[in-house]
Amino acid sequence: MEKTIDLIRERIRDGNARVVTAEEMPVIVEELGEEGALREVDVVTTGTFGAMCSSGAFLNFGHADPPIKMERVWLNDVEAYGGIAAVDAYIGATQKSTTREEYYGGAHVIEDFVSGKTVELRALSTGTDCYPRRTITTEILLENLNEATMVNPRNGYQRYNAATNSTDRTLSTYMGMLLPNCGNISFSGSGLLNPITNDPAFRVIGSGVPAFLCGAPGMIVGEGTQHSPAGGFGTLMVTADMKRMSPDFLRAATMTGYGVTLYVGLGIPLPVLDLDMVRSTAVRDEDIIVDIIDYGIPSRDRPSLRKVSYAELKSGGIELNGEEVRTSPLSSYRRAREVALTLKSWVEEGKLDLALPTRKIDATRKAHPLRETVQGPRVLDIMDRKVFSIGQDEEIRSAAQKLLKGETNHLPVIDSSGRLVGIVTTYDISKAVVNPGKAKRVRDIMKKRVITTTMEEPVDIAVRKLEKHNISALPVVDREERVIGMLTAMNLGKLFGGRWLK
Repeated sequence: MEKTIDLIRERIRDGNARVVTAEEMPVIVEELGEEGALREVDVVTTGTFGAMCSSGAFLNFGHADPPIKMERVWLNDVEAYGGIAAVDAYIGATQKSTTREEYYGGAHVIEDFVSGKTVELRALSTGTDCYPRRTITTEILLENLNEATMVNPRNGYQRYNAATNSTDRTLSTYMGMLLPNCGNISFSGSGLLNPITNDPAFRVIGSGVPAFLCGAPGMIVGEGTQHSPAGGFGTLMVTADMKRMSPDFLRAATMTGYGVTLYVGLGIPLPVLDLDMVRSTAVRDEDIIVDIIDYGIPSRDRPSLRKVSYAELKSGGIELNGEEVRTSPLSSYRRAREVALTLKSWVEEGKLDLALPTRKIDATRKAHPLRETVQGPRVLDIMDRKVFSIGQDEEIRSAAQKLLKGETNHLPVIDSSGRLVGIVTTYDISKAVVNPGKAKRVRDIMKKRVITTTMEEPVDIAVRKLEKHNISALPVVDREERVIGMLTAMNLGKLFGGRWLK
């Protein structure tokens, strides 16, 4: 048995259509079987509500008198891209304020507009014969704009890997704050409610298909940027009129230490045409498997610590490395459910017409990494390979002698197996000499929390560690935490002085 889109539309018009959410569908299939579910259900509605950084809006301000060609544009001190036309701009959600930094950005401007708040528009121009004006400052409301069209290049990720952090310091990421030593696991996405998860083959999701976007009727433009469905990471580009949106389904947020993002409510109605659609919309959280990625590794290809289902992530805690670790969602499942339910009522009431794709989305594509033609220097290119170290049970006097002999200010401390357990500096020894007391051994004065680097780490990441922790050297360690070199401010001075540049 198969159904056509015209038949489903007719049932909706007659009030005879059965519309359910993706949360309800697995239960229906279990009760009625696949054939019974196909006869019973006509449309499955989906929903997600989470941080979607790749979002923004095209705005048309209208012409001033005298007119101005807006070359640089700021909205509440957030710069928008003005290189489109005289009075058009694109405001990106993640753009930060020039005055409030990460605490206010493009996402907040968008939310302010949708919430009915006044926004200050400021623009500069070099001036031309037909656009003589050079500056303008005014206050505007959403209703004052000719057009305000949200166009989000990458929304609705098919799934998200979960995130944790194996280092001994807290990390600020787009997946939220990750505690040291795998102290928490952060995840995002709505699991079985997610739109693409219910149509991974992109049979009914494609260009021209209607969608719910931030409370407004919208449309799928096509595949989103970084679209990689071959690996389970499909994305969508979506659009809708901001003037019809609701602040209930659109929220600006700041990820502390990372930046600004926009929480977006997105839902897509899926016509149930055949048994394949029944099967794909009957997906459960137990069926959706993701990796727990270690964000403590500063690399594009971060390692996976284990695989886990969305059902396990939603349980509040999972086992990792033999310990129970708390899990927490970055997105709102409650609000995702509201999206799916609102979309369900729209379809039932005929407020959103169903449509099949005018252009199919490629379900086999795999995104590629950036092509880098110039390789930046790595730690191994500039580090000191001759390293003086000391045992933790040696006397402080021995540490002082080694520092003098090695003409260095930093001395890695190792245990009996050669693994790094601490670090001693000339400052530590000076304090011990000036304030003699019980400290006799290196273990008594060493710093046990050591910030390290690796040979393959890019120098700019190592420099960021030095700046963040206000230190002047990093021990270079291998996978067994054995010291194989030192990176110091002197090494960096040589690099930036041009001695190491090729």
